[in-house]
Amino acid sequence: QLQLAESGGGLVQPGWSLRLSCVASGFTLDYFAIAWFRQAPGKEREEVSCISADGGSTTSADSVKGRFSVSRDNAEKTVYLQMNSLKPEDTGVYYCNKVINPLPWGQGTQVTVSS
Repeated sequence: QLQLAESGGGLVQPGWSLRLSCVASGFTLDYFAIAWFRQAPGKEREEVSCISADGGSTTSADSVKGRFSVSRDNAEKTVYLQMNSLKPEDTGVYYCNKVINPLPWGQGTQVTVSS
């Protein structure tokens, strides 16, 4: 079964950091570009960061540039999203998925930024 599982979310104060993980099972992660998405209440799901299959190219939404960084460890079948200087507007459910031929959405992981 092909699956991506998100983890690492939690409740943090503004300015703190979190690192999210996206772990693949059932397929070779090396072959796929992976994107992180988030969805806040009342807002559409949006892409926040993307990384190429080999990790050599990344993109970030303007709202997170300079604060978030995406990386991957293909040997561990894991893509990470390092989230620094978190803001309340970063609150939402974070998901990962393949860029091409995406899988059904998983449960995601909740990130809440609040003082």
